[in-house]
Formats: sequence, structure tokens, C-alpha cells
Amino acid sequence: MNRRSMLCLLSSLLFWQTAYPCTRFLWDTKKQDVIVGRNMDWFEDIGSNMWLLPRGIVRDGGTDDNSLKWTSKYGSVIMTAYDIGTADGLNEKGLTANLLYLTESDFGERDEKLPGLSFTLWAQYYLDNFETVADAMAAFKADPYQVQSFSIKTSSGEKSGSVHLAISDKTGDSAVIEYINGKPKIYHDKTFKVMTNSPPYEEQLTALKQYKGFGGHKDLPGTTAAADRFVRAAYYAQQLPQPTEYRESVAGVLSVLRNVSQPFGTADPARPYVSTTRWRTVADMTRGVYFYENTLSPNLVWVQIDRLEFKKNSPVQKITLVKNYDLVGDISGYFKPVKAFEFQKMTPEKPVSQR
Repeated sequence: MNRRSMLCLLSSLLFWQTAYPCTRFLWDTKKQDVIVGRNMDWFEDIGSNMWLLPRGIVRDGGTDDNSLKWTSKYGSVIMTAYDIGTADGLNEKGLTANLLYLTESDFGERDEKLPGLSFTLWAQYYLDNFETVADAMAAFKADPYQVQSFSIKTSSGEKSGSVHLAISDKTGDSAVIEYINGKPKIYHDKTFKVMTNSPPYEEQLTALKQYKGFGGHKDLPGTTAAADRFVRAAYYAQQLPQPTEYRESVAGVLSVLRNVSQPFGTADPARPYVSTTRWRTVADMTRGVYFYENTLSPNLVWVQIDRLEFKKNSPVQKITLVKNYDLVGDISGYFKPVKAFEFQKMTPEKPVSQR
């Protein structure tokens, strides 16, 4: 067996031990706000905290050669995964980024002619640099980069970093970005509102047409499989009544997210995409409000972007969420200056995950 085949096998084994299953959907309420929500599902507590990252931070894409370089243009509030990378966030201009697991992700062999970007910084790159999805997609077309993936450490060993990304803005514009067979595939349109995990997005859209409400005859599916969650999220998002007040807007998004949440239970190695929902976020891109709900807490909390300080040279700040279940309501004033976490980066000893 050659080296690449061995890497493919190892990555496959890593994947089947666990995955990064989640659900994301966007709702343009028309009468109220444009809101995007997501569930974070994982086999263990993912050690997430909320961070405030100001403008003017010099960043390195975290790859071992020809790494993408930039300085953050916009400040953001983010949720980390294990405090080694950005999993979710909202920037001060109303752009959101949601990182979800995708079994079939294949970032390909390294092309050193393209700037490299670690998957742990992928969401942050968009939060740092763009106000709209249209600008972000135009920049990628003009100056393409290559995402690189590698395994991360968890309590049960090394796990594969196979992900895809959704970004959205306050106009209701949306884009889903996947790497399939080593090539980026981009779905950019206001209609691309729902996202889960496997299969790849194009297949999800095709399968959706088989169900009632989308042109088909099949009844609404009820399992926790990613494909079924995709259909249910799309269906219930489509059925949401127009809100008569702001409270109903946020509640509507939460109602769909809870419908496709994963219950606590024993992990199933045969279905690694089935994992417990650990937390959920709701980002109101119109008003600049970022909500967070931990499944171990009865309380919904939020921060208001216009109450936060993002100016250059202001400190990185953090709200500790790990085992902090007593927070309630507006926690905008709870951020405390701290040393910034370090994004996990690619090293020569840490090979790119291949499928």
C-alpha cells in the first residue's frame, strides 16, 4: 500500500469514529429581520467559548507553505471549537459564517501556487474580511485560495477535520462552499438556506425534490440522519408563519433548530453523523444580535454587536461558556480581556486529511 492510500485509509477510519454533524438554516422574515441559526452536534462537549476579536489583527492562514495572509478589516464575535478554531460567528457588518462537518470533503493535493488556509481559520477569514456574501464570492473568484485540513485532538483521539462552510449576510444572500474531489464547489444564491452534512449539497438539493412540499410524493422523513434533517429543516423553515413581532422571529428560528436537534444518547459507530446537540446559535444579521443556547442550560443568552468595542488595538476578549450554565439574558458586558487563543495550524508533521 502506498503512502497516499494509507492516508486515505487512516482518514476514513478517523471519520467513522466520529463526525461533526450540525444543521444550519437562514430565514428572511421580510416583515422583521434576516436571521440564521445553527445547531452544533458533537460526540462530546466541544469546549466552546465566546470570543470578541477586534479589527486590525494580523493573521496567517496557518499552512506550512505559501500561507494566506491578511489583517482583519472587521471585528467579530465567534464561537470556538476546543479554542483552536472558529466554528461559528457574526461580524460587526452582519456577515455570518457557519462551519459544519461534511463526510465527503476532499481538499485535494496541495497546490503550492495557491495561498493555503487552515480549515480552523476558514470561517474567520470571511468574518475578518467581508461585509457581504457577494463581495466574498467575488474575492474568491479573483484571488482563489486552497483550504487545508488535518486531524485534531479530542478526548477519544485524533479526529478528521472534514468540513464545509456557509456564509450569509443581512440582505438574505447565502453561499455554501464545499471541496469535492479536490475542487471547490460554490452554491451562491438566496435560495440556499438550509445545510446539514452528508451527502454533498448538490445531492441534498436533488433528494429534496422527492418530498411533499418540494415537488415529490414522499412523506416528511423522521430519522436523525443528515439527509432527513435537511428535508425537515427545509420543510419547517418554509412553513414558518410571518412574525408579527421581533420575539416571534427569533422564536421561529429556534423552533426549527430544536426540531432537528439530536437527543442525548449512545454514540453509534455505524452512524457517526448522529451526535448530541451541544449548543445552538442564532445570529440576527439585521440588528446585530448574536444568541447562544447551551443544551445543559435553561437560559438563552445574547450579545449586542453595537455595544461591543472592535476598534484596532483594543483587546481580544472572552466570555467563558464551558461549564458556565448560570448566564442569562444580555451578556454583552461580560466580555473580559484575555490572551488570544491560538488557531491550530498545519505543520509538516501533520499531513492533510485525504479521503
